Amino acid sequence: MFIDRVKVDLAAGKGGNGIVAWRREKYIPKGGPTGGNGGCGGQVVLQADAQIPSLEWFQHRRHLKAENGRQGGPNQQRGRNGKGLVLKVPCGTLVKDSKSGEILFDFTKDGEKWEICKGGRGGRGNHSFKSSTNRAPNTCTPGREGEACQVELELKLIADVGLVGFPNAGKSTLISALADVRVKIGAYPFTTLQPNLGYIEKYDYSRLFIADIPGIIENAHQNKGLGLEFLRHIERTKLLIFVLDASGIDGRTPADDFSVLRKEIAAYNSELSKRSYFVVLNKIDAEEAEENLSQFHSTHRIQSECLFELSALHGEGVSNLLDALKAESTPKN
Repeated sequence: MFIDRVKVDLAAGKGGNGIVAWRREKYIPKGGPTGGNGGCGGQVVLQADAQIPSLEWFQHRRHLKAENGRQGGPNQQRGRNGKGLVLKVPCGTLVKDSKSGEILFDFTKDGEKWEICKGGRGGRGNHSFKSSTNRAPNTCTPGREGEACQVELELKLIADVGLVGFPNAGKSTLISALADVRVKIGAYPFTTLQPNLGYIEKYDYSRLFIADIPGIIENAHQNKGLGLEFLRHIERTKLLIFVLDASGIDGRTPADDFSVLRKEIAAYNSELSKRSYFVVLNKIDAEEAEENLSQFHSTHRIQSECLFELSALHGEGVSNLLDALKAESTPKN
């Protein structure tokens, strides 16, 4: 299951208490104080991991706490520090204050770490209070509470390639053909309710991360349809692929669809209109495709190296798109 937004309560461990203890050995009068300090509480650390696709792990783990420090012991023994809690999140995760919405941290690189909650300090045992004027202190202090916070984790996918298009344009079929992943495919609007993710292996054996962004419709930037829920996943995508239905089976033309999609993306974030993109005219095997293709070419001038006509369902023309994606991950349009 793809989860891209969760709220979690995080708490570092409490420091261990210091203790009061005395040295009591035969033939050693006035042994003195030997109470040790408590250990520090464990900290909470968030770490980005490129191998994790979503925030699913947090779905049923909303309260997470690091280990408390142990109390001190006699003979000046210091208590053991509590174990820290390292929580792995996907690259592209925003950490926000759940109340104010302020962005606290943005994970963009694999392996990036951030200590979000510091562990509490351990308390002092009576040995630490010993001085020249206080030879037998009978005092100790408790450990301090660790830091705690409630945050919202929001994922914005950092994909090399993002498929964008109206519902029923064939994006799910296309990603299954490009990345060999099993996805739900159906002939009805909003079949895909969460991004489908996959990888394309390039000639040098590196991989391209590809995401099928659920259907975007007119006025999506005003939160119509799936709206803002998935438009945000386009923000960090390096290359956009506009998947257009050349059959016009839903009463729309690919020329109009392309204009609407470009307009919606620009209205959501003007910087996205400058992003590199490919245009895929899908379902060219349909009877109505020839007329719609002719109209598209007369309406929009797309460079030939960025324009692909194919049938994802039958595999026709898919290899040309796949070769182009393998050749360069961020082509110029």
